[in-house]
Amino acid sequence: MTLWEGRLGATTADEVLAFTESLTFDRRLAGDDIAGSRAHVRGLGRGGILTEDEVAILLAAIDRVEEELGGDFAFQPSDEDIHTAIERRVTEIAGDVGAKLHTGRSRNDQVATDLRLFARRELLAIVSRVIELQEVLVTRAAEAGDAYLPGYTHLQRAQPVLLAHHLLAHGWALGRDLDRIVHSVDRLNVSPLGAGALAGSSLPLDPDFVAENLGFAARFENSMDAVSDRDFVAEALFDLAMIGVHLSRIGEEIALWSSEEFGFVVLDDAFATGSSMLPQKKNPDVAELARGKAGRLIGHLTGMLATLKGLPLSYNRDLQEDKEPLFDSVDQIDRALRATAGMLATASFDLDRMRAAADGSAAAAVDLAEWLVQKGMPFRQAHGVVGGLVRDSIERGVPLLELVQAHPALGADAAGLLEPGMAVTRRTTPGGAGPAAVAVQLDRFRHRLEIDRERLDHALKAMTEPPPTG
Repeated sequence: MTLWEGRLGATTADEVLAFTESLTFDRRLAGDDIAGSRAHVRGLGRGGILTEDEVAILLAAIDRVEEELGGDFAFQPSDEDIHTAIERRVTEIAGDVGAKLHTGRSRNDQVATDLRLFARRELLAIVSRVIELQEVLVTRAAEAGDAYLPGYTHLQRAQPVLLAHHLLAHGWALGRDLDRIVHSVDRLNVSPLGAGALAGSSLPLDPDFVAENLGFAARFENSMDAVSDRDFVAEALFDLAMIGVHLSRIGEEIALWSSEEFGFVVLDDAFATGSSMLPQKKNPDVAELARGKAGRLIGHLTGMLATLKGLPLSYNRDLQEDKEPLFDSVDQIDRALRATAGMLATASFDLDRMRAAADGSAAAAVDLAEWLVQKGMPFRQAHGVVGGLVRDSIERGVPLLELVQAHPALGADAAGLLEPGMAVTRRTTPGGAGPAAVAVQLDRFRHRLEIDRERLDHALKAMTEPPPTG
């Protein structure tokens, strides 16, 4: 039996049912559909559409279905989606009263409500995972102390930077991800329930009451927009894809750093894999998969945007395609954040190898140029002097130190800048890679984490406060 059998005389073809069903993936919305149905029933009672006895019967039936969904719920071949499955079972339990469950409600506003409830909860869970990874990064940054390594541009050694500075660079990027998700949750925290199929209802519904009952910040303003809006899914997919891109960059660095060519990091055996053929191998699979999953996440975003771009108002069945990419993106990012946090928390940094790579004399070239600037030489001229010395050192095979000592504009004082570990201490500007600036940055990052934990706690509290009983 379908929900539309009164209009269509013929039995729906098996091929159509197989093509249009969504139960195989949307059953994970069961808890959200239960919550939405409870709020809807309370709203029907508030409007006098259901009697107090009918409200009690329906709520008891919904409670029983919720228990069954936790274990022995029996799905039927006619259950097209989780929404019809729950309504069918409520009707079996409650009899004729169960048939009143869908009064004043369409699957259009029902599904939109369920998906917003899901997205709100799961995105806030992702925020928690992001904070956990940030905490690993700040812990490892603090442990790194004055350790330094080459900073790179174009994958060429550029200037020495503190390891703490490098790790916190990823932490700040994740902070932007967190901020985006929190704002996305703020925007999606609007209840569509009461919008009906597209135009509302002639029944005395109270969408504001239902919105408050479900912990939404507000109810919809336009019923057509309410049932057709999937901006929040596209936003969520972008937020998750951006996290995936940032994890991919971490993964790329770990894959490089753990190679023998770099040798900057040794992964814990629990967060690495071996080779099925080569006994000597230790592979950075977590890092590589973090890198590889980004393409999948970007694909979900572009696919969703392509689905949305041609849809007229209001609801169209195309919107069924919103769930699988969102579900998968949430799952993949959750796993990737957990695995990356574990990988970084347990990794061992080869600080001596990092220092040796950063102590090449050419890494202090800009310091030599800035030393000349402080002596009054225009920077472009100073850049040319030092660049010429570096080229001469490479072509003639003469140590840069000797050339600097012999140069009339430089000499022994300037040559002291080439001492190991000296260059990184000269990065003194705020936000820079030197010890004093990084110490300030660590404090600021910790403070930012405290603020973000409070934001998360506030959002979770607003979502889980007991609903009104009136």
